[in-house]
Amino acid sequence: MSTSFSAWPELTLIALSLILLSFMVFGLDKKKWDPKGKHVYITGGSQGLGLALAKILVKKGANISIVARTQSKLDDALKELEALRISPEQSFQAFPFSLTSASASSEALAAVTAGHNEFPDAIFCCAGASKPMFLVEMGEAELENGMRDGYWVQAWTAWAAVKEMARRGQKGKIILVSSTLGFMSFVGYSSYSPAKHALRALAECLRSEGMLYGITTHIFFPPTMYTPGFDEENKTKPAITRKIESTDEGLTAVQAAEGLFKGVESGDFHITADLITSLFRASTRGCSPRTNALFDSVLDIVAWIGVPIWRRSVDKQIVAHREEHTTYLMQAGFFESST
Repeated sequence: MSTSFSAWPELTLIALSLILLSFMVFGLDKKKWDPKGKHVYITGGSQGLGLALAKILVKKGANISIVARTQSKLDDALKELEALRISPEQSFQAFPFSLTSASASSEALAAVTAGHNEFPDAIFCCAGASKPMFLVEMGEAELENGMRDGYWVQAWTAWAAVKEMARRGQKGKIILVSSTLGFMSFVGYSSYSPAKHALRALAECLRSEGMLYGITTHIFFPPTMYTPGFDEENKTKPAITRKIESTDEGLTAVQAAEGLFKGVESGDFHITADLITSLFRASTRGCSPRTNALFDSVLDIVAWIGVPIWRRSVDKQIVAHREEHTTYLMQAGFFESST
């Protein structure tokens, strides 16, 4: 998914300058998380963001467990991780599980723990999928699958992990992956964005309850990521959605993974990897902790000016699309079908 802010060059330049200053003033002396020697569990680790993150962590000296649905992709991923090994003591393992149920997610966590003979120190929930469509074209299955693939596939792992960590007295990290669409949304994402908003709410609760057990929670809000999942979602993505997204450069899986790792390394709660999403984060932060006092204050000001401009631009494009959309629905037989 992506967003368009092509009309903001002056605001962007000002924001970047002030953000740089904020890091110089407030970004020092922050203790970094070091994954060396730690057991890191990554769901959705056979491709895309999950695999790119696994590669970063391997080069940092971590022991890696990955879970995904397809054994052949897991086998290929393990070969790539082995090629990046920096120490003979590192261990890498992979297990095929579908994480769309509580039982499967619990079984996957148990298998990962048994395989390394230790519970994970950090759990990155990177699994998920999106199927953009017009809401009026969706059936029950599309709406239900949107929550399953966008929310439950991560929520069940987080649920299983926090219960086991509390029982064991195990401190560690749980990291969820939302989207820029966890801060806002627009046409085409009615089955996906609600799931990403729900993950944000879950992260807020986990962050709060996790303090009781010594568990740290993070949540990542990536923009468009050019991954196999992006290619799949484009098969059903409406033309107007593509148009709204067209000016967004997006991120490669590697760029997104680097942003995610840096956020976790720095101890940020809400993690973003691009300026546009950072503006939405600032404008919809609520009671979430600030990443950086001056940094977020600058973003607040820019977002106060820029977000309404963006919204009007998007609304204008959607209204202009009405006639084309009506024609599309007529050709699809929508008005002749019963509800």
